[in-house]
Amino acid sequence: MERATFSKYSWIDFAFSVIGVCTFLVDWGSDVWVATEFYCQGDIFWFGVLVGLMVLSSVVVQMFSWFWFQYDRKLPGFDSVQTGGGTVLFGDRVKLSCLFHVLQLGFLCRHISAIRQGFRVWWRKAEGSEYAVYLTHDLSMLRLIETFCESAPQLTLMIYVMLQTNKARTVQFVSIAASTTSIAWMVVDYHRSLRSFLPDKVKQGWCSSLIYFLWNLLLIAPRVAALALFASVLSGYIGAHFLMQWFVFVCWAWQQETHFMDSPAGEWLYRSTVGLIWYFSWFSVAEGRTRGRSIIYHTFITTDGGILLATWWCYRDPVQTESYALALLITLPFIYLLGLLLKTLYYAASTPSCGGPWRGSQGCLVICLMQKAEPSPV
Repeated sequence: MERATFSKYSWIDFAFSVIGVCTFLVDWGSDVWVATEFYCQGDIFWFGVLVGLMVLSSVVVQMFSWFWFQYDRKLPGFDSVQTGGGTVLFGDRVKLSCLFHVLQLGFLCRHISAIRQGFRVWWRKAEGSEYAVYLTHDLSMLRLIETFCESAPQLTLMIYVMLQTNKARTVQFVSIAASTTSIAWMVVDYHRSLRSFLPDKVKQGWCSSLIYFLWNLLLIAPRVAALALFASVLSGYIGAHFLMQWFVFVCWAWQQETHFMDSPAGEWLYRSTVGLIWYFSWFSVAEGRTRGRSIIYHTFITTDGGILLATWWCYRDPVQTESYALALLITLPFIYLLGLLLKTLYYAASTPSCGGPWRGSQGCLVICLMQKAEPSPV
């Protein structure tokens, strides 16, 4: 079989990796800051919810990382990658890897390994460019999972608390800005990584990345705000709303016959995570052009968002929300529709040879495993 041609690892890829790590650390730091503020103010309940989300997100990410480490060890070329043009933090030391993942440090170790390999390839001109692309893609996928398991729910929670108390501290505004930026940036980071990872696909440039970031920001922010507004008036129903939609999304992912993981347990973990991501943002999981599925998804989310806003408007406190209610009712749908328009124009301007943005992600693992099984000669 002819080897696939991967995009060469460049300083831009290295910069995105470093920026991604910095964004992750800033977002994590702001979460700790907010949690500390809640604790110091005596809001033990919200402190517990924030910490719970952080722990849950970390456990999910470590599970994905451990599954992938187990899959990689079974590859014929795994040992060759360790001794050839690649460098891996754990190597074949299973017990050490297990210990790090149990201690919730597997994700951090992958960060170190990816940046270390990227630096070797970019600065020292060492072998292993394809493996650096592979590590970067794995890392970007884990960051995306972490983002929607932790940052998106926490962002919704922060806005909800502000609405409920009708007051906001500076730390909350900082956390909301950091979380919103982090979510949109991680989506762009994953998309850039996917484009670099897929063979013979044009890499995403800076201008394209900026537009991609902008329309994701315009779509995600109103969705999160609508959920928070709904929760502020019917807090007892937001859990049921999430569970019902999550169940539908998981079934939809199953119906699309995803094959991202190498084991049944791992695949259901992936589908469950996709259901969570879809609750906030669109994420392609099937091979080929997914225009039809994207239209179905955005039609559903747009309708759901309209219902959430209408419910909030009907049940809100007219006096307490007088200063911002009408502005939100007009601004949020406008921003979301603007994001849809920008997304439509983005893909309409794409040439057929750049059809990668419409491609799913479950085929990526197969490609990267083939690449690792045939490592570059030293």
